[in-house]
Amino acid sequence: MHSNNLTRRQLLAGASAAGSLLFAPGFSSAALAIPDSPILLEARPGKANLLDTTLSETSIWGFEGVVPGPIIRAKRGSEVWVRLKNSLPQPTTVHWHGIRIDNAMDGVAGLTQDPVPPGETFDYRFKVPDAGTYWYHPHNRSWEQLARGLYGTLVVEEPDTPDFDQDIIAVMDDWRLGEDGAIDEKSMGSIRDRAHAGRLGNILSVNGRPKGKFPVRSGERIRLRMINTCNARILKLRFEDLNPQVIALDGQPVSPYALDHGLVTIAPAQRVDLLIDMTGAPGVTHAITEVSQRRLVTATLEYSRQSTLPARPSQLELPGNGLKQPVIASSRKVDLIMSGGAMGQAEKITFKGKTYDLRQLVREHGQVWAFNGNAGMPKLPLFSAKQGESIAVRMVNETRWPHAMHFHGHHFKEAAQNAPWRDTLLMQADETRTVYLHADNPGKWMIHCHMLEHQAGGMGTWFEVKA
Repeated sequence: MHSNNLTRRQLLAGASAAGSLLFAPGFSSAALAIPDSPILLEARPGKANLLDTTLSETSIWGFEGVVPGPIIRAKRGSEVWVRLKNSLPQPTTVHWHGIRIDNAMDGVAGLTQDPVPPGETFDYRFKVPDAGTYWYHPHNRSWEQLARGLYGTLVVEEPDTPDFDQDIIAVMDDWRLGEDGAIDEKSMGSIRDRAHAGRLGNILSVNGRPKGKFPVRSGERIRLRMINTCNARILKLRFEDLNPQVIALDGQPVSPYALDHGLVTIAPAQRVDLLIDMTGAPGVTHAITEVSQRRLVTATLEYSRQSTLPARPSQLELPGNGLKQPVIASSRKVDLIMSGGAMGQAEKITFKGKTYDLRQLVREHGQVWAFNGNAGMPKLPLFSAKQGESIAVRMVNETRWPHAMHFHGHHFKEAAQNAPWRDTLLMQADETRTVYLHADNPGKWMIHCHMLEHQAGGMGTWFEVKA
């Protein structure tokens, strides 16, 4: 077993940290130059201890049979070569979430590739242009396959290793389990989940275990990479007696800023990188609690009793990735209007060329949401852009529910000064927000809600960038 908790010294040496408790059980290191052989990544059934060591393990689907799947690491600008083997009973793919990837490697079944049948393989080979925290997951029956545990972390390292003593990954998920500890399969894709908030679990996990325990040393500076892999839950996390600083969002660096009252909100698919100076005394424990519904300790930072290290007086800011700025003043405007769902006002929705009232659409096709009056992936793109064109997408949430809006192949930003780059934006009910993107990556790219039951229920469209 290998740890996903790496010391700065080990990072500099290019080695993986070995043997620790409650961390991701797999680790794969991608080559820094052009690889001469692929990383093998098998999607297959496995087991996870999601409740307690005294109880039976839960049957899951995982890459390499574990959850989360192996961590893949690469240097910015290097090539990643992964060979997916599908040992599941249904077709699957791998989508490399947040990477500005070659379109053919984006992993969206029906748009960029055919799904990989059971027993078959598919090679993903691409360069990683941006350092940061990313993840990978299927894009075929996502609502089911992610709920079963099929996802992993992709870390793209900066050319020069930042000055951290530890680089810690916290992959957070919620699970809907029955009293027997098994995944509740009967409720998967239910119309109730599709029409409301999505599939919300009753058990939280960190790195595939019921609670994360991260050993630290007083005086250390740590980088904590937090990833929300939940199907639909918006995580609200509080850091007790600590002063974390946000240094990256969705993989892209930001000017460091402190959390408001130690609280951070992470929507499904979003990532937040934090810098934390460990200022507690040896033997102290700091809790990370999830407070969206009730206070629940999800992880702890536990100080060893070793002597205190000298504190770092200087600030740290990650180097930017050089994304091209959209030209806001001349951006072409496109509307994306969200409608439908429980308590929604949508009267007529078009699905596969035929118009329905909402009740009929739900009854006949299980579709309950719409973009611009259309449910599901339309034949025509939301917009078609020339390579290098700036696009302003005005998103209007006319529903009674929040939506985590994800754009493939690009990052975007709002117009406010110093607005961060994002690939996933949380839209609250009745909210309107405009995002700008520089359409520089040719191909057909999906836009969808990353509340995965909402995507399955109709919230998906696409855009095209022509070279």
